[in-house]
Amino acid sequence: MTTSITDKTYKKLSIQVSLNGLSFCVLDTLSGKPLLLQQLPFSNLQRSIKMEDLLAMVFKENPELNYQYDEILIVHSNNLSTFVPTALFDEEFLGSYLQYNTKVFETDFFTFDALEKYEMNHVYIPYVNMNNFFIDQYGAFDYKHANTILVSKLLDLSKNKEERKMFVHVNESHFEIIVVQNQKLHLFNSFEYKTPEDFIYYILFTAEQLQMNPENFNLDFIGSITESDAFYQIAYKYIRNISLMDVSDNKNTFTEQENREHFILLHS
Repeated sequence: MTTSITDKTYKKLSIQVSLNGLSFCVLDTLSGKPLLLQQLPFSNLQRSIKMEDLLAMVFKENPELNYQYDEILIVHSNNLSTFVPTALFDEEFLGSYLQYNTKVFETDFFTFDALEKYEMNHVYIPYVNMNNFFIDQYGAFDYKHANTILVSKLLDLSKNKEERKMFVHVNESHFEIIVVQNQKLHLFNSFEYKTPEDFIYYILFTAEQLQMNPENFNLDFIGSITESDAFYQIAYKYIRNISLMDVSDNKNTFTEQENREHFILLHS
């Protein structure tokens, strides 16, 4: 079905979903600028509700989700994923790539995002029940994993930068460590954490494995973290060169903290 130019809205809706909540962004596709950013965390009480019913409540309370859009992208955010070089990739064995870092079941649905520019594929388990809900709402839509967007963007930003750099993307219950160098991915891993001690242990352990000296390498934080957080403070204690990622090039009306926290959604 071809959309008439008179029917186009020139707007894109991106919805990032996790078990902890939902956030969404409306993008003007002509200017490339985001028009709306909304974060909707699930309370402990809400998390006991069947996911389909919870999403139905969210859609009822946020009419923007029901508007007409030219493009709709669902971004799945979890730590059930891994990157596989194209040379080692076989689409027939997706589950085997994940079995080393997560518990997989025969009933799991596996899929992947191709990063052709970087000669690798990102294998993951999406939220099938959420996708089914969105099919009922929208019919057709695209979906990706959050870390596909994150790693692609960080690799883009590393162009012509010969020094290895570590990024840590902080979520509520897990964080990702990404090490890049001139558009090469040296490491990607995800860790569950609860305490600042958990947090710094995994960062220092990763640095040690890659022979990155805490006195020398640069570490940038993205995601849900501020300089006053205990997690930032403990990293500052053990690593000389740390900072919050510079997001000043994002020309929009959102704060630096919002741009950093919603880095993936705003680059989707």
